Amino acid sequence: MAFKQSLSALVLALPLLANGLVTRRTVCADGTTVANGACCKLIPVVQDLTENLFEGECGDAAHGALRLLFHDAIAISPTLGGGGADGSIAVFNATELTFHANTGIDDVLDAVGPFLLKHADVMSAGDFIQLAGAVSLTQCNGAPRIPFMMGRAPPKAAAPNLLVPEPFDSVQDILSRFGELGFTTEETVAVIGGSHSIAGADDVVPNEEGIPFDQTPDIFDTQIFVDVQLRGTLFPGQGNTQGEVETAVPGTVRLQSDHLLARDSATNCFWQSFANNQAKLASTFGQAVFKLSLLGQTQSKLIDCSEVIPKAIPFSHGPATLPPGQTMEDIEQACATAPFPTLSTQPGPVTSVPSIPQAA
Repeated sequence: MAFKQSLSALVLALPLLANGLVTRRTVCADGTTVANGACCKLIPVVQDLTENLFEGECGDAAHGALRLLFHDAIAISPTLGGGGADGSIAVFNATELTFHANTGIDDVLDAVGPFLLKHADVMSAGDFIQLAGAVSLTQCNGAPRIPFMMGRAPPKAAAPNLLVPEPFDSVQDILSRFGELGFTTEETVAVIGGSHSIAGADDVVPNEEGIPFDQTPDIFDTQIFVDVQLRGTLFPGQGNTQGEVETAVPGTVRLQSDHLLARDSATNCFWQSFANNQAKLASTFGQAVFKLSLLGQTQSKLIDCSEVIPKAIPFSHGPATLPPGQTMEDIEQACATAPFPTLSTQPGPVTSVPSIPQAA
């Protein structure tokens, strides 16, 4: 009995894998310690992406990589098929780039494609797209560090059309699309709002690119949940195109889907709950993006290479605020069960938010 108890204590003290085997740690050439030596080959890829694609900035290239992660992963349906996070958007780009929802992804692939091809002998297209998306987030102040799993097989076919949500979709259609893939309403709002906090609009306003969705497109923060809740007006010089070119802050543009998510009774309280709640946004968004990365995959068959993802940049920007000249009266309250968080107003004259510089 005593021997059995001692053996049990010894076994419990050892680090175990899910299959019960003792974990053997590997030290890669750069000093990174990983649970699986196969992950070491990803470290030069991560370094290349950080230095030469993203250039250490939460800019257009990083925004594009995150968008590519989403557009590739969400294209799966229990009834219509699709491979999910399998890289089909790159491998079968001749088909998928013709889908209206993927307008602008050609520019993203133009920037990301050379890196994908450069490292094609190291990882599949599906793995590369998810790795690039995970690394892109670590370029942005306040964004979460999400896990990364390696081992996706090459895609077998192009994804079906009409699986990627669009800016003119109703809230009900958006929730249905995410819901059939296992996402909660809260996760849906977090992944859309969080993604748009570090993004800009291309091809929304004619002849305009990189128009931010909020005042801080280079920071992963909750400002998007404030700016979208402000009473809006038409974007200067634009007609009323189904509300898509609405704005509340000079230099920014508001997507109709964001406008509706902030005001529809099914989602408005979730939207409001993220305003000035950075920890909740980062946690819920990170969870949802990791779920996206596993769509169409069997997690137990993948290798956990999360150690190669750079550390997250701690949030240091401060709380969301109202634009100069605006007050809490400019917030269009929608949630019926709780008041909108009280915000301070930025000092200074009203200025226009500059467009996001486009990647070369």
